[in-house]
Amino acid sequence: MAGIKDVAKRAGVGVGTVSRMLNDSGYVAEETREKIEIAMRELNYTPNELARNLYHKRTGIIAVIVPSVSNPFFVEFINFVEDELYEAGYKMMLCSTVKESNAELEYLDMLNRHIVDGVITGVHSLDVEEYQKIHKPIVALDRYLGEHIPVVAVNHKEGGRLAAEALIRNGCKRILHFRGSTAVESPYHERHYEFERIMKGRQIETYTYELEWNRFDAEYYRKVVRDVFLKGFDFDGVFAVDWLAIECMNEAIRRHLKVPRDVKFVAYDGTFITELAEPRMTAVVQPIERLAKESVQILCDLIGGKEFKNKQVMLEAQLKKGDTTIV
Repeated sequence: MAGIKDVAKRAGVGVGTVSRMLNDSGYVAEETREKIEIAMRELNYTPNELARNLYHKRTGIIAVIVPSVSNPFFVEFINFVEDELYEAGYKMMLCSTVKESNAELEYLDMLNRHIVDGVITGVHSLDVEEYQKIHKPIVALDRYLGEHIPVVAVNHKEGGRLAAEALIRNGCKRILHFRGSTAVESPYHERHYEFERIMKGRQIETYTYELEWNRFDAEYYRKVVRDVFLKGFDFDGVFAVDWLAIECMNEAIRRHLKVPRDVKFVAYDGTFITELAEPRMTAVVQPIERLAKESVQILCDLIGGKEFKNKQVMLEAQLKKGDTTIV
């Protein structure tokens, strides 16, 4: 396999000249460039991209940290981020933390050791102090990690209001509300606070079921749904994330309840799986593609040397009418 010395010899120039051209680190005459390019083609020489990136103190790799790759929200987010990073000239390193308690810290250590150029994190398990120790490009999804770490988020309070008002419009009087664990602070709790506030203000009976932290698997969701039905809570409206809402609806149908006549459902996230369910799920839709686009753009700005302080991008959710509600 040809190396840089072979290229230099074939082109009749010094190794340093070839290196300057490949790394764009100094002047190389156009005529000399042509000789080097001809020599590279003749020798079928491929530059070492990793070595070139390390020369420029960059790897061309962005770490995207998510709690789970089975969660439909993160499946869509990852796909959109990968597309955006590709357009920006970066490769994506996907990092899932659901199985290892210290995985998030290890991925951040890679950033400190120049293994990746930046991090987009959608995980909420590590203490904020750990992020504040790192002075490298980081963008946070849905969590405040410090004044120098930009946040891209959705207006979850508005999302909670949209869900509550949809069920109220449908005449629901007994609500089953699945909420995320309060073990870790996050802006997404705002949807639950707002949902409960509105229901309490309307004096609508609400049974709130708090989920375990960092559980997104089908087995757990099925266990939760069985538990709810065994408790015998009589409900005519349900609010939950997409996957759990669908699991709950399927169980309701198995128990001969009619949707939406007997029970209405409003899901949160509005991912592709809400279109696969039958009946098609009414959902509060997060703008996942825009979340990805904003996250990548801001991270590229950080890598380029731009500084942000207390920057927060807040995007709006929308209600998508399906067949699990009547109006």
